[in-house]
Amino acid sequence: MPKVQPIETNGGSGRGRTRRVASSLSEINVVPLVDVMLVLLIIFMVTAPMMQRGLDVNLPASRRAQQLSEERVFVSVPYSFREDHRVRLNSDVVRLEMLQERIRQVMQNRASREVFLQSDAGLTVQELFDVMDRLKAGGVEKVGLVARLPEER
Repeated sequence: MPKVQPIETNGGSGRGRTRRVASSLSEINVVPLVDVMLVLLIIFMVTAPMMQRGLDVNLPASRRAQQLSEERVFVSVPYSFREDHRVRLNSDVVRLEMLQERIRQVMQNRASREVFLQSDAGLTVQELFDVMDRLKAGGVEKVGLVARLPEER
């Protein structure tokens, strides 16, 4: 809204005051807005990686492990497998009884029928063989064991 400013004149014209209308430029101060947005951006950048939680598996060590170049099917067997008989097929939690059917569905449209098995170092070989038997019954031709290098401990 324009401001009205009175101006006094000492002339003999008979008018004591004249009015001058001055328009003020209203602008939004964007500095606090940018500050708040940057703080929110930093908060989301810090908290976003914490929201993605994977499955903790203590991998056994191997001296000769090769890097994987393309997307593969991973089956992770955590230490809690002993109590609940649940494995993780890529990102899905699957009971051992259902693993054969689920792996058959995954392998149905694939050219290479190989699966990479990640297991906790505390599991027994018999428990791994139980999982591998279900994978083979589901149509998997090759099962690769995933290990980490000794330097990565």
